[in-house]
Amino acid sequence: AVECGSAAEALRAAGAGADIVLLDNFEPQALHAAAAAVKAAQPRVTVEASGGIALATLPRFLGPHVDAVSMGCLTHGAPALDFALRV
Repeated sequence: AVECGSAAEALRAAGAGADIVLLDNFEPQALHAAAAAVKAAQPRVTVEASGGIALATLPRFLGPHVDAVSMGCLTHGAPALDFALRV
């Protein structure tokens, strides 16, 4: 898996044999264009969107060329649980 900050990086990573291309901190329009370019060049590559995606904005990041979405907000906002286990 390779984290990419631009469409050019994503295409290079896919061409070099990456199994997963992680498109990090892309605006939705740029994300969809980059994902389409990667899939056109390397259809077998998994394209994952990440960075700055919240539940409210999630639908804007979903599309036909995006295979997975990572959302840090699911764990960043989770409260800690203090517990003990005695055996």
